[in-house]
Amino acid sequence: MRTIAVEEYTCETVVNRSRFVCTLYRVGAEAEARERIASHRKANWDATHNCTAHVLDGGGVQRSADDGEPAGTAGAPMLEVLRGRDLTDVLAVVTRYFGGVKLGAGGLVRAYGAAVTAAVEQAGVVALASWPRLVVTADYGRAGSLEGLLRARGDVRLLQVVYGGVVEFDLACADAEVFEDWLLVQTSGAVLVEPRGAVRVELPAG
Repeated sequence: MRTIAVEEYTCETVVNRSRFVCTLYRVGAEAEARERIASHRKANWDATHNCTAHVLDGGGVQRSADDGEPAGTAGAPMLEVLRGRDLTDVLAVVTRYFGGVKLGAGGLVRAYGAAVTAAVEQAGVVALASWPRLVVTADYGRAGSLEGLLRARGDVRLLQVVYGGVVEFDLACADAEVFEDWLLVQTSGAVLVEPRGAVRVELPAG
């Protein structure tokens, strides 16, 4: 699955003098999506329509709303763009300001779909992956050089470094077995490794 590369992005397209302003939001839950929609509609109360579509939970939750446009001409094509790009955890709101020229059902479908397509292409996307999460504990004598090695690896994401009596590296790695074998060689086994489940990481979208 993929998601947008930024937390929020807005762009505008114009079709026969009607303005279609698409705002994309990253959202992690249904309640957050509803709050974003309510806030957006309140801020854009003077618009002709504020149509919405969102995908959550890896595609398990999909919703759309036409907000007064003819049924199926706004929310559905917006949702189809998100689904077609294999996106998740994304809310799209297209705010339309009517320009005086009716577009017809087909024109509306194309306009709303194009508005979301343009926003997604401009915002960019990242791939989402679930990586094992580990905590590596090392003494201060090894911590400095180990941190440099960890940051240099493309298959490791250093989430946090905690300094106490020892140094704890909270990290995610693409392959726990490969990483632990490498770590054993680098430290001669003088570190403690503790699994901590999994964490979602962002990767360049192919």
